[in-house]
Amino acid sequence: MMTKQDLEAIENQISTIQVSSHGETVNPVLAHGKFKTVETKMTKRNWGWLLSGFISLNIMLLGIAMVCGSVFNKIQITSSHLQIFLILLVILTTIWMVYYKVHTSRVYHAVLYKDSHAGPVWLRGGLVLFGVCSVIMDIFKISYYVGRIHCESPVKIAFPAVQALFVIVQTYILWVHAKDCVQIQQIITSCGLMLTLSTNLIIWMTAVTEESLHQTVAPADPSYNSTSNDEHKIDVTSKGRAGGSECECSHNMCDVFEKAYYYLYPFNIEYSLFASAMAYVMWKNVGRQMDEHHSHNLRFSLWDVLIGPVAGLLVLVAGLATFVVYEVDVAKEDPKKKEEALTMHYIMNIVAILLMSITTLIGCIIFRMDKREQVSGKNPTRSLDVGLLVGASLGQFLICYFTIVAVLASGAQGHINGLNLTNSILTVIQLCLQNAFLIKGLHREPFKETETTTVFANVMAVRERDPERRSSSIVPAHTLPIPLTLLQGRLSWKRRILKETCAFLLFCNVILWIMPAFGARPQFDNTVGSDIYEFQTWAAVVNIGMPFGIFYRMHSVASLFEVCLAS
Repeated sequence: MMTKQDLEAIENQISTIQVSSHGETVNPVLAHGKFKTVETKMTKRNWGWLLSGFISLNIMLLGIAMVCGSVFNKIQITSSHLQIFLILLVILTTIWMVYYKVHTSRVYHAVLYKDSHAGPVWLRGGLVLFGVCSVIMDIFKISYYVGRIHCESPVKIAFPAVQALFVIVQTYILWVHAKDCVQIQQIITSCGLMLTLSTNLIIWMTAVTEESLHQTVAPADPSYNSTSNDEHKIDVTSKGRAGGSECECSHNMCDVFEKAYYYLYPFNIEYSLFASAMAYVMWKNVGRQMDEHHSHNLRFSLWDVLIGPVAGLLVLVAGLATFVVYEVDVAKEDPKKKEEALTMHYIMNIVAILLMSITTLIGCIIFRMDKREQVSGKNPTRSLDVGLLVGASLGQFLICYFTIVAVLASGAQGHINGLNLTNSILTVIQLCLQNAFLIKGLHREPFKETETTTVFANVMAVRERDPERRSSSIVPAHTLPIPLTLLQGRLSWKRRILKETCAFLLFCNVILWIMPAFGARPQFDNTVGSDIYEFQTWAAVVNIGMPFGIFYRMHSVASLFEVCLAS
């Protein structure tokens, strides 16, 4: 039978029990209250994700419907209607970003944690570069449509002006707040970030559609025109521009401004995708309570990489030269010149892709020998990087496999078809190898080895040569015959090979981005695809797969740079 004193003793023991959490001691009653607070925050976070996801889905579907309607129906739904819709979205998104900057981010305890993986400096630098080019593109657009204001809708001037303001505000917000893990107003912040993501994706779809129509080369076969039974069909000339406009420009610079802003479209397209990716990471980090301290050593020297950048620059220069010649010759009416241009383009691509495949295979073997640990824990940036790499590569896979089937079905006759088939097969192999290399590299912990043995040996050698320093256990770095920082910077052979591999692949991916992004369309200049699948089907395959393939190359550049720094 327990006495009253025993019960009091048990109560005192229970009240003094402490729960350890991250080195802190918490009373059970306080711990219970803290757990309830965490549970409430998780509930808000889940509700924010759910509500913002529904908002994004509806905006995206409405945007897709508007874009498709403006392309396939030029009477009921015009490009002006689409731009009015975009203006409303852009203004609403800009208002939220200003609200986030002025109010949400300044509230006490609004941002307690930072995700160091999110928004690395090279990604934000790329965002700024593409943003500047996008603003310049909008200025050229405004100048172009000002000359046609007497016969064009004023909306076509208003949209680029509003978009330029949006790009400036968004670039600043993402530069400053890309790493934020917001802890307050989680539902509002999640919805605002999903609105930002949706707005950027719809702008991307609009730009990709306009660029694809501009670059799509219609066949010269008159039978295609004879099947056009009404004005709802898209009239596309040899370079995809709308034909037969009666609107005349009021100044002489319209053609210059038009060509200029079309050349800047690739930068605007990449800007929208970069901003979408960064907004997604911020959305995933809303309510996240984890402060990750991880940084790369941004040190470069000729001891680190030399062969890779030099070889990559050679491929880049050769690719630029062949691209310029290809663009000049393929536009000529001479069939022989066009055939020579296609042959040169295919050979250039085959050589570059073959070298990339061999280099990537070597990198994969080094990763197989590497004993570094895998990155532990889930990280939204890593998950997004892998998802974008795999997802964006599907566009290139789509074009390659359709090309392989078309060439084989046609009998693979002639050296151009043989080169086209070889290029497609090697591209599939290179994409598989590069995806494996990047996924492995992104999930490896950075090297932490130190060359202490080399440094110690040199320190001992100096002490032996200088008797006055024998009694000293520490030798200043500036007294060494070889700089201590240089000795510490020496890399092991595995790290050296990995850095050389990343540097070479980076430059090669840049040239493989430049050529399709700025107008190289061998899929249309070589008629084997349109002969097998019919032009409408083949144009749909190319215009769907090409934007994803272009983004894959640019995203690979960012991923390779990160793997290079971590190696």
